[in-house]
Amino acid sequence: MPALTGLLRRIQGWVRPRHPEPLPVRLERRRIYILPTGFGAFVAALLGTMAIGALNYNNNPALLLCLLLVGAALASLLWTQLQLSAMEVRAIQGEPVAAGLPMPLHVHVEAPPGRERRGLRVDIEGSAATLSLDDTGGEATVALATVRRGWLTPPRLRISTSRPLGLARAWSWVWPQTRFLVYPAPEPVGPPLPSNGGDAAEPRLDPAGEELHHLRDWRSGDAPRTIAWKASARRDVLIVRELERPRGDDVTLDWRRLGGLDHEARIRRLARWVDEAERQALRYRLQLPGAQPIGPDRGAAHRHACLRALALLPEAG
Repeated sequence: MPALTGLLRRIQGWVRPRHPEPLPVRLERRRIYILPTGFGAFVAALLGTMAIGALNYNNNPALLLCLLLVGAALASLLWTQLQLSAMEVRAIQGEPVAAGLPMPLHVHVEAPPGRERRGLRVDIEGSAATLSLDDTGGEATVALATVRRGWLTPPRLRISTSRPLGLARAWSWVWPQTRFLVYPAPEPVGPPLPSNGGDAAEPRLDPAGEELHHLRDWRSGDAPRTIAWKASARRDVLIVRELERPRGDDVTLDWRRLGGLDHEARIRRLARWVDEAERQALRYRLQLPGAQPIGPDRGAAHRHACLRALALLPEAG
């Protein structure tokens, strides 16, 4: 039994990956496939015809030329395989996008120095990119189609080349054990942001506010623009203005206020409102069922936290 198990493992090592595998992945010669291209098949047929003619007419110079060309073709096959040998796929990074948009995947590859590698290509589900390597490695960016919000597991990547003569194509498969986040697709057209102003608006301190709350002594780290120069001149010490902003300026995006919409429609509208609040540079909080409010805040990190929470909401029912 141990011998049979070892044989099965050796056989599995010769086939392409059937399951996702952790990175980094090294492209060893057992993982590299090579087959002739159309041009390579034509050259093989031409050399075969040339060899038959040379043997038929007992033409030694033609036979010698044929053998030299065959040797050059075989050497090019070896060089094609060496283009991929010992390369390592170190990491694959994806940028979150809304569902329905192509996600850019950055494939980082390293290779040992000392061998020139050109004409490398990375393919994934109809998208392809050229991979250029230097002494420290290289990067290729391919586009991965997205359909649904949530986690996306990428399919197999294929790295291939047909250099140096184009007689054969060598390729290897990599199936990364990773996943990427896909944001929900925002609602294309909808109502404006909800308003939270009114009698319930309360002031709060905010360095970016516009209303004066009070004056205080200067402390280390205060911005120069907050110094009240006239009051400082009267008191002969630095005085700083504390600014405030009404709490009603914070926009609350509440799941419960969208009772007239179905599950996915609520998610799309909230995603649209998150983007709209960011465009208007407003502070906003997101309230989802069964979770603590996110915010109030604004900026790229806050937007990512809100869209991530929307993307990972369970399906309806």
